[in-house]
Amino acid sequence: MSDLKDRLRADLTTAMKARDELRSSTLRMVLTALTNAEVSGKEARELSDDEVVGVLASEAKKRREAATAFDDGGRPEMAAKERAEADVLADYLPAPLTEDEVHDLVAAAIAQVGAAGEGMKAMGRVMGVVTPQVKGRADGAFVAAEVRRQLA
Repeated sequence: MSDLKDRLRADLTTAMKARDELRSSTLRMVLTALTNAEVSGKEARELSDDEVVGVLASEAKKRREAATAFDDGGRPEMAAKERAEADVLADYLPAPLTEDEVHDLVAAAIAQVGAAGEGMKAMGRVMGVVTPQVKGRADGAFVAAEVRRQLA
């Protein structure tokens, strides 16, 4: 079993004992999402720590998008709840990359694949190198925009 999943379960128990409703409901939700990911597909399997981080990142992104939607819809109390849940999930995610770090990773990937001067037709190769390095640590849309900018 993955260490991160064990940590999530232990923290859920601690949150329940402390009667921390926000943390316990958020951890229950994420553990349910992990179980769903494990049983999806043709056969059940155990998720690795990297796959657990991927599910956590996906759930955190859902919370950020929901908070924005609630803000746009005039529901600040629901937006605040979604942001609080995203903050709980952020405790389990690796530290996000800064814009400068993403810029440097993209530049290194362009040099690695020899894509300098090739333009947009090299985007797939560059993204193939960068994506595993930033998984769970940077927004994919931002990374793609940076690759486009540097290739142009």
